[in-house]
Amino acid sequence: MSGSESGNTAGRAVEAAEAVAGAAEAVAEAVTGGSGGVLPSGRWRHAGIAGAAIGVVAAGAAAGVALERVTVGRSMRRRARLALDVAGPYGSLRGMPGRVAAEDGTELYYEVEEADPAVAEPVPPARRWGLFRRGGQNAPLTVVFSHGYCLNQDSWHFQRAALRGTVRAVYWDQRSHGRSGRGNDQAGGEPATIDQLGRDLKQIVDAAVPEGPVVLVGHSMGGMTVMALADQFPEFVRERVVGFAFVGTSSGKLASVTLGLPAAGARALRALAPGVLRILGTQVDLVERGRRATADLFAGIIKRYSFGSDVDPAVARFAERMIESTPIDVVAEFYPAFTEHEKSEALDVLDGLPGLVLAGDKDLLTPSEHSRAIAERLPDTELVVVPGAGHLVMLEQPDLVNTHLAAVLAEAADASRAPVPQALRELAADRPGVPRQQDRSGHAVTGGA
Repeated sequence: MSGSESGNTAGRAVEAAEAVAGAAEAVAEAVTGGSGGVLPSGRWRHAGIAGAAIGVVAAGAAAGVALERVTVGRSMRRRARLALDVAGPYGSLRGMPGRVAAEDGTELYYEVEEADPAVAEPVPPARRWGLFRRGGQNAPLTVVFSHGYCLNQDSWHFQRAALRGTVRAVYWDQRSHGRSGRGNDQAGGEPATIDQLGRDLKQIVDAAVPEGPVVLVGHSMGGMTVMALADQFPEFVRERVVGFAFVGTSSGKLASVTLGLPAAGARALRALAPGVLRILGTQVDLVERGRRATADLFAGIIKRYSFGSDVDPAVARFAERMIESTPIDVVAEFYPAFTEHEKSEALDVLDGLPGLVLAGDKDLLTPSEHSRAIAERLPDTELVVVPGAGHLVMLEQPDLVNTHLAAVLAEAADASRAPVPQALRELAADRPGVPRQQDRSGHAVTGGA
């Protein structure tokens, strides 16, 4: 860029940052009545900026500002976003809808996609007597997908497209996300917990998969939800679950994640974020106006914390839309649950099952070290660390994720003697990175393409 262009870019960046700070001070003014409240006014500004940033990050806490270089006018950028919204096919796939009530009465929404019986392979004689029977036939394999924080079931768009018709699949929206209802307990002042999400998942499986073998797949918070189910319902796992996949998730110790910030900044964020989010959650209209007014700024934050490489602009916009649809009060309700999440011992319930642990090596929210820790607890599990990928690796590197996921599904189908089509096995055969290498701990690792 020329000197004048650089100056204009810097000026617009400063204006955007000042807009966020102004919105944060407005929140402070509204909450404290101008008295300064529990924080001095200067600290209010910094706390407000941190909280506003957190409110739009895809799947965990976030802070700081990652500004893209602004080279076109605001109105043109707005038109470009609208064009991407119209042109992008992402999130358009739908299945048979269903609803079930959680233990507190919250309506949980799910969709089911049946496998195409015409393409299912016959069960070979050696595998004829399966563990799961239905009407004298082997019951189909069902894979249940659980999405992450500030996302919804559409975050599995590419996996849904690749697997459609090959296996029976269930996609659901976690409470207060997507098409599911706002959590009744949370509306009544109760905190959101990962354990509650695990019980929600059990309700979904009971309603949508009353029989047959199940594979549980979870991304970020969704992976934690799977762990919570295993922790609370070990007998169910032993009887019904035949495989699992964890994508960009963690079994605990999330309070130590730095989010790519300097150590001092990460400590300050952890100290301020819960209180700031609680306050921002009481000023929903004001915060949402601030998010819309600084859309370009927040788009930069989302890109930094969602992806490790350049992605199709329509995919990036798709991620933004999902995150934008999560109200700040919902963000505030769920954030504290992550620092309390500790489910390493629950992983033992899954030991010995066909499994996949996959993460991007540029993930700032649930760093790949957390996936390595899960894999160390489950030594028979395949660990895949994708070079250059970030937290939303299933959107950033969908083909790679799809092939590894297909391999787990095929292995789980064989273990449970469930019929699956040859197309699924062919998809699994395309996975790269074989033979596997050894990481520092000696665990087998399959790298990305």
